[in-house]
Amino acid sequence: MTSFNCGMKHRRIWGFTVGVLLCASLACWGQEKRKVIVNQDVMGPAGTDCQSILEMVQSPAVDVLGITIVTGDGWRDEEVAHALRLLEWIGRTDIPVVPGAEYPVVRRKAEIELWEKRFGHIIWLGAWTPELYHSAEVVPPLPEGQPTTKPSSEDAAHFMIRIVHKYPHQVTIWEGGPMTTLAQAISLDPEFPRLAKELVFMGGSLNPETDNPEFVNTPRLEFNFYFDPEAAHIALSAHWAKIVGTPVDISVKTHFTADLLKEIARSQTPAALYMAEYARPGGDTDFLWDELSVAAWLDPTIITKKETRYMDVDTSHGAGCGNTLTWTEQYKPEVWVSPVEIQMDLDTQKFYREFVALLSAPTPPAP
Repeated sequence: MTSFNCGMKHRRIWGFTVGVLLCASLACWGQEKRKVIVNQDVMGPAGTDCQSILEMVQSPAVDVLGITIVTGDGWRDEEVAHALRLLEWIGRTDIPVVPGAEYPVVRRKAEIELWEKRFGHIIWLGAWTPELYHSAEVVPPLPEGQPTTKPSSEDAAHFMIRIVHKYPHQVTIWEGGPMTTLAQAISLDPEFPRLAKELVFMGGSLNPETDNPEFVNTPRLEFNFYFDPEAAHIALSAHWAKIVGTPVDISVKTHFTADLLKEIARSQTPAALYMAEYARPGGDTDFLWDELSVAAWLDPTIITKKETRYMDVDTSHGAGCGNTLTWTEQYKPEVWVSPVEIQMDLDTQKFYREFVALLSAPTPPAP
């Protein structure tokens, strides 16, 4: 078989798989696309933040109404540039990129440094990681090139509020980073969470089975909650119709491998070319954090075990600050805590197949 015919065969396979995904999401039966706002801390190029956005945009069953950017893995303005450049790569500059919170609600760099001196070293501090640190206003040269498009002039909190009022009970808020912008939106408009369809997030940690040094000593400490615990507390304390969480426990059961990237790179679509150019599988510590959360939202049958826990975040600023707090129904506190549907196990191979199919497929055109 010639390489051309082999490539065509793979494209037919990916097209078929994406078609199955589309039918699974009910779009084949005449229903509208699922509306979503992606709230993300977009460091890149590629990596879990960018790859989760690709999954959303690549799905023909999803209408991405906007990508809102919050400081987390990097500073907001640098993340905005990565998001704009990603959308340029795949030809979807119609999707607005909306800047959100630049700093956490309370925490600052000096406080983190004092906390570490007293309670121990934290492996990943995002924008405050010492060896990667630069000031918030600096946007360094991007490996993928600087974007030529511009972000929205609206701020992310008001954008979220406006969109859920425009489409009441229809918009999923998918959260892949710290919850600072969500907290801002809730503070500005208490009706915001009630008007959303649901909150879906990657974050929190219960009791992960892993030898990863980030969780061996602090198994309940997860970056998205730790970076801004006050914001996570505000967001989880709000009255959403439904909350779904993808914790560390299930995320560490996945790995982005060279074989997965090889499968994606066989396609010559814009998303696959982006991945082939910039994705860097990182061995046993390169988990598919946000990608799994998105894939499970697109196709819930990926998840084989889930349970409901009541969830909050420790904001005491002591040794447990940022820790995930959970209770069963019998032991929950008397004050309001939110029930969260927590994903605990998955069909790993099904997830990998759908992940590869989405990132290999042609990018759906702008509506």
